[in-house]
Amino acid sequence: MYKNKITQALLLAVGISFTATSFTAVAAHVPADVKLAAKQELVRGNGAEVASLDPQKTEGVPESMIIRDLLEGLVNQDADGNTIPGAAESWETTDNKNFTFHLRKDAKWSNGDPVTAHDFVYSFERVVDPATASPYAWYLEMTTMTNAADIIAGKKDKSTLGVKAVDDYTFEVHLESAVPYFVMMMGHTTVKPVHRATVEKYGSHWTKPENFVGNGAFVVSRWVVNERIELTPNKNYWDNANTVLTKVTYLPIENQVAEMNRFLSGEIDLTNEVPSEHFKRLQKEYPESLQIKGNLGIYYYSFNTHKPPFDDLRVRKAVSYAIDRNVVANILLGQGQKPAYFLTPEIVADFNPQLPAYGKLTQKERNSEAQKLLADAGYNKSNPLKFSLLYNTSANHKKLAVAIASMWKTTLGAEVTLNNQEWKTYLETLNQGNFQAARSSWSGDYNEPSTFTSLMEGSNTAGGIHYQSAAYDSLIKRGIEASSTAERKELYYEQEAQLAKDMPIAPIYQYVTTRLVNPHVGGYAVNNAEDKLYSKDMYIIAE
Repeated sequence: MYKNKITQALLLAVGISFTATSFTAVAAHVPADVKLAAKQELVRGNGAEVASLDPQKTEGVPESMIIRDLLEGLVNQDADGNTIPGAAESWETTDNKNFTFHLRKDAKWSNGDPVTAHDFVYSFERVVDPATASPYAWYLEMTTMTNAADIIAGKKDKSTLGVKAVDDYTFEVHLESAVPYFVMMMGHTTVKPVHRATVEKYGSHWTKPENFVGNGAFVVSRWVVNERIELTPNKNYWDNANTVLTKVTYLPIENQVAEMNRFLSGEIDLTNEVPSEHFKRLQKEYPESLQIKGNLGIYYYSFNTHKPPFDDLRVRKAVSYAIDRNVVANILLGQGQKPAYFLTPEIVADFNPQLPAYGKLTQKERNSEAQKLLADAGYNKSNPLKFSLLYNTSANHKKLAVAIASMWKTTLGAEVTLNNQEWKTYLETLNQGNFQAARSSWSGDYNEPSTFTSLMEGSNTAGGIHYQSAAYDSLIKRGIEASSTAERKELYYEQEAQLAKDMPIAPIYQYVTTRLVNPHVGGYAVNNAEDKLYSKDMYIIAE
């Protein structure tokens, strides 16, 4: 889905080094022939009530959607997914280990304070500080940022992290290994800056509307839990002159049918999803509103390999093999999703994996193999396999869980208990490891295979507790340390092969992003595979 419009930032991210000084700011640039509506207010469906709006304490997509409007990291993305300047107007490296970012001198916090390199030092140190308990602390460890691993482990002080404010507007980052895609990684939610004085004054309450201070295009103006979060423009944002919208409202609607109905009634301008059972009708009756695009994401079921019955490899493989991915992707969903047999989706740049052996079998052959494996593990009619499947509250997740549980019952005689929980509780259950099997998904943090394969590394518990494999962790380490792109790519394929061998997860389908977008919404990024949507780039067209 990319348009291969290579910017200087992307060239740098893949290893070509220079000072980037000739970028053009990207905001809501309205075409000359477009007439704007008098009312510039956007209402967006967001899927769930957010767990937090603190970038160092979040891990989910609902949170990232809103934080992207409120806080600006070193880099952003344009409508085609290219890395472009954010708080940093340029950067350089000569070795892909030492990076220098030059911050905008006109960037300010919403209270008028300047955005400085010291803010980024504070925020990066806050990520790895064990006292923060950031669920994404591992992300900085994966960059190989100097001392990140030891700080997270409590072996060194956060002040030893490989970051430095040379002066107010020069921020340096030092890595232990060369990471050619490091700049891409700096677009992630976790490494967005926070305002130190505000965080230290209000603690966990700093994100409340009355306390909030941010450096993004919008600020929080109203927050009614489980009802709405309203944003208004940050008048001190460096590019506020190009922000067209005067208000953005996010609605935490978990039921896709309810969200669709509110869209069709004119209450919502842009939904988070569409109910799969209504897709064909929407495609026929509302083709002008239905938007489908490739997505850097994967849907899978995670097995808790530390607890019965999924501490037995034979059970994990049997349960995975018995899922008819073609039925899920093509019949239950049918919106362009692809059946998945590996963790990394094929839309990832320069990723061309071979199907694992089980993916080359027919479903009849997989079912037969699954039955043999389960029998070998000691399960039969008198001793049926029993387990619970956890998923977060959603009509779409429930529909798939019911269908897949039926497949397991028919093929394996398994008795499956379905357990749905609201988003915050679901995340906590995953992180505590209090589950047997669970619905999971992962959206890439940058367009490179390691954003997926590193997810299953032993010390990384993002998205739920994971299996710990010395063989797999060794492959991850070798991939980080690889000296060439070709060597790194081969190691990614080896990592996928190891996952297919150990089966800690059952990949199910590769995402597409399908949502309803009112035609009067301008600036919607149809070619951004990571689905990074910035409200500052959007506007309402007169009807």
